Amino acid sequence: MNIPYGKHDICAQDIDAVCQVLTSDHLTQGSMPIQFEAAIANYCQVQFAFAVNNATAALHLACQVLDIGVGDWVWTSSNSFVASANCVLYCQANIDFIDIDGQTYNISMDML
Repeated sequence: MNIPYGKHDICAQDIDAVCQVLTSDHLTQGSMPIQFEAAIANYCQVQFAFAVNNATAALHLACQVLDIGVGDWVWTSSNSFVASANCVLYCQANIDFIDIDGQTYNISMDML
């Protein structure tokens, strides 16, 4: 069985926004990340939001915010991108892989 990890949803407006940044004077800095963070914070009704460069960095940041570290155990799906495990290892915590439920593809509660 082939289980897809995800499906991209990229529209012309997304492509135009990327082209706008790529052709600007601010490839790595500028107003776009600040605008994005403000929009996400507003959407989530929180004071702050932080943009990172990829999901691995986001998961690592989440582990740090949760103060995950030495002696802690974190569960993740055995059918996942390696970043879901690496972020735990970056914090020197322990990882335990849990199989997925064949119907939902979420972590199987029967395997805990």
